[in-house]
Amino acid sequence: MKPSIPILLSFNAGYVDTAGFMALHGLFTAHVTGNFVTLGAALVLGTSGAVAKLLALPVFCAVVVLARLLRYRLQDAGRPVFRTLLLIKLLLLVVGAALAIRFGPFADGDSWSGLVTGMVLVAAMAVQNAVQRVHLGSAPPTTLMTGTTTQIMLDLGDRLHGVTPEQKAVIDARQFRMIRSVCAFALGCGGAALLLAWVGPWCFAVAPLIALAAYLRELAEPMAGAA
Repeated sequence: MKPSIPILLSFNAGYVDTAGFMALHGLFTAHVTGNFVTLGAALVLGTSGAVAKLLALPVFCAVVVLARLLRYRLQDAGRPVFRTLLLIKLLLLVVGAALAIRFGPFADGDSWSGLVTGMVLVAAMAVQNAVQRVHLGSAPPTTLMTGTTTQIMLDLGDRLHGVTPEQKAVIDARQFRMIRSVCAFALGCGGAALLLAWVGPWCFAVAPLIALAAYLRELAEPMAGAA
């Protein structure tokens, strides 16, 4: 497994989640269960975006199921699964960026343009989540950093307590991967916030470029066992 692809995916998830949250009135496109929190806030405060937050989880779930079914079709046809899913995510991000640039900034998160843009981005992150679980299972999660951060702190506690040289080698290798993933995600979050403030909806154009970099990397060096 090439470490650059998980790192690119982590950066992309942080970027899309932050850009979507800021531009689409608190919609989480990658961390979809977080929408339960922002939905409650939207209902109490009377802010826009409640419909988008309600739709995010069922749309996310439906796309993950479709990605799973597509995997079987691709395998039966002898087509590469990992590469195809990366391409689908790339195309969804292109569509999402085009919608955001064309119709943003969004005054109402529940307008038809805001809903369509948000759900396309949710679909893209759903595909990424499916890719992560199936093809990058040994890598840290790319869309949610809570579990990764918890494991980093557990490993730190173990090291402070004292471990054998063999255990230390395992912990060091795991922490290196996880810290890189968290840093990439955080850089994506910060980059999206800065670019949204600077160029507005045009910031969404960066997300498909990062996805393209991951896709091209896979084309250059196909991941063993991904097909």
